[in-house]
Amino acid sequence: MLSNTLRHRPTELGDPLQERQLLDLLRRLAKHRHGRRAVHIHLSQLRAYNLRGEQVRIAIHFFESLVVNVGGALFALGNADLVFVWKSAKIDIIDEAVTRLRTLFSEDPLAQGDEDYQRARFCSWYDLETQYEDLLIVAQRLHDAELKRTRRLAALAEAAKKAPPPLKLQPVSADRMCQLVDKIAHADLSSMMRRQPICAITWDAPPKVMFRELYISIDDLRESVIPGYDIAGDRWLFQHLTKTLDDRMLQLLIKNDDSEIAKTFSVNFNVGTLLSERFIDFDRRLRAATRCTVIFELQVLDILSDLRSYYFARDFVRERGYRICLDGVTDMMLPSIDLDRFGVDFLKLIWNPETLGTAREERLVELKSAVKRLGCARTILARCDSADAVGIGQSLGINLFQGRYIDDLPGVYDSGFAAVRKLALRSAAEAAANAAERARLRDLRQVYV
Repeated sequence: MLSNTLRHRPTELGDPLQERQLLDLLRRLAKHRHGRRAVHIHLSQLRAYNLRGEQVRIAIHFFESLVVNVGGALFALGNADLVFVWKSAKIDIIDEAVTRLRTLFSEDPLAQGDEDYQRARFCSWYDLETQYEDLLIVAQRLHDAELKRTRRLAALAEAAKKAPPPLKLQPVSADRMCQLVDKIAHADLSSMMRRQPICAITWDAPPKVMFRELYISIDDLRESVIPGYDIAGDRWLFQHLTKTLDDRMLQLLIKNDDSEIAKTFSVNFNVGTLLSERFIDFDRRLRAATRCTVIFELQVLDILSDLRSYYFARDFVRERGYRICLDGVTDMMLPSIDLDRFGVDFLKLIWNPETLGTAREERLVELKSAVKRLGCARTILARCDSADAVGIGQSLGINLFQGRYIDDLPGVYDSGFAAVRKLALRSAAEAAANAAERARLRDLRQVYV
């Protein structure tokens, strides 16, 4: 008799052995069909933009994590379909797992429409006591199709070997980029990890650290790895480097035993990082109860550059219990931001003294209305470098602050209420004085111009 808890962990995506192993299992089950069921999930019918390798791997990991206690065999086929065979488990558990998997692809036409229509297109269910032959025919067809595909790919690969190599174009910065990435990939970055607090500051209470952002200091990295070079000077070079930095940060988080990391923290990642194998490894190693303490900060421009990938990554990480912060929002963007559309938990507004610090009253009223709509407890004013930043932020209704000025507040590390209260009042007074000075200068210009 076959074990009721047979488990088959899928190998690499596109492995032709998967179809053969599915056929082998079904043949072994020919005389052991009692109580056995199967579900065939038609991921191959998704649109091409949802069939990227990393997204399918995320789907495999996600479904596998939902049914890990059921026991059974999961096959990841070369065309991206999934087949799960199990015994003696309530079908409701598997049905719920399939439904939750379908939500990851909610933007795809395959997962749209009424629920019965979705179920019929998204997956096929089999009771092996009565539908064994039907599934066997499907498995044989999938095996034959994959065999043809792998043979065709092998023929193309052989033809490519005989073809002349394509002309290699080497950009001027290619060598330097390789050197940077190589150095960062092998350097010990643990000493460059920094923690910056995000604090709640209200009129009648001392600053309270809500969580800390973990990051690798770019200044320290520049001085240590390539002194004298502006890492962030070339936008595209820096974007490329951040992918390597993300990977190293995940390694540090996996290995780090710092007690601070056991508390709530945030970390700035690229959207693509959340779809990577390294992230899946990080997720596997993290205790489920700890996921709710992790906040991923994602740049708004990175999100807008590939919304489909973002929606997929967002649904995956939120389903796993993580939270998301929309980072890099400017005061010009703020009134048009829709947090429900982005589906995030926090928003990080960047302090700009040249715009926010000199904004007219009607502009501040507009921004205050936007903060109220978005949520005072969900909006963070970042890069605060002065009392003026805190005062104007508070006048907009913002309660959460981050920046060098916040780092120096006595209340961040000292709970002395009197000192904190004095500082808060000083911030408000300085902000009011600055606003009065700006109004006076405007009046003077009207008189003399």
